[in-house]
Amino acid sequence: MKELIATFTNQLEEAFEIASKQAFNAPDRPIHNIVICGLGGSGIGAKIVSNWVQNEIALPITLVNEYTLPGFVGPNSLVIGSSYSGNTEETTMALDEAKAKGAFIFGVTSGGHLAKFCTENGYDCVIVPGGNPPRSALAYSLVQLLNYFNKLGFISAKSLDEVQASIGLIRNNTAEIDVIAQELSTYLFGKVGVLYGETKYEGVIVRARQQFNENSKYLAWNQVIPEMNHNELVGWGGGDERFAPVFFNAADIHPRNKKRFEITKDAVSKKSNAVFNLEAKGDSLIERSLYLIHLVDWASYYLCERNHADIMDIEIIDYLKSELGKM
Repeated sequence: MKELIATFTNQLEEAFEIASKQAFNAPDRPIHNIVICGLGGSGIGAKIVSNWVQNEIALPITLVNEYTLPGFVGPNSLVIGSSYSGNTEETTMALDEAKAKGAFIFGVTSGGHLAKFCTENGYDCVIVPGGNPPRSALAYSLVQLLNYFNKLGFISAKSLDEVQASIGLIRNNTAEIDVIAQELSTYLFGKVGVLYGETKYEGVIVRARQQFNENSKYLAWNQVIPEMNHNELVGWGGGDERFAPVFFNAADIHPRNKKRFEITKDAVSKKSNAVFNLEAKGDSLIERSLYLIHLVDWASYYLCERNHADIMDIEIIDYLKSELGKM
């Protein structure tokens, strides 16, 4: 896992190489909505990309993290299946429903059932390198989804250019990222992490929580501002030093939310005794997002070491799948 985290920018470059070789069939009917099906490490890329393109793309994007599709899905829907292994049962079942509803379908996978499903039905599908934990393959889904949206004319190439710029940003700040990641792991150790960010960074903080869950064997929760100001902020009346709030700060935070951050930090620090401020670097939402993602990946690695845990262990998930397989 250490090697996979360290080579994140190499994976981004490989993802661009894969994207450069793809040719896609244009939809043969008007597309009115986009639905992306995926869970865990396979699905989080869709969440992040939907945050990135929401102010440019003219079509609504719905994320599906379960077995069934929304009732509006039909022939004018683009349904994308994102499953790293290709065998995520929720995703494959949702795609069976998409086929039955006559949707236009696209897949991103390393193989498995999803690759076979797309081949047998004539659907476009990008095959990415497999064999690693899905949570370590984020670079591939991010680039393939952006490239697909660009090739279909839904977004410009600007987002892809910003991902390219992120490669240099991360490499130029490797030492600093490592220091901050170790500080963050020290701060979180022995406490319950509470991760806060602005709504457009929700995918980033969900990814952060997932990485702490899987890599560090560590429970945490996440919420966005301003939504948490309407409910969870009151809950801090019962807060104490068990909790370790982390604020994901960025230069593009809405001015009203910037003030909300200040007030919220002050309120929760009185209960938790301290807050941790993560400052994003970069000139765009995408650059800042990837900087934070990479930093937290390292923090999850160091927190795993502090917890004396096995970073690769997902025994409980394997058990769950085994039991479901008996049905």
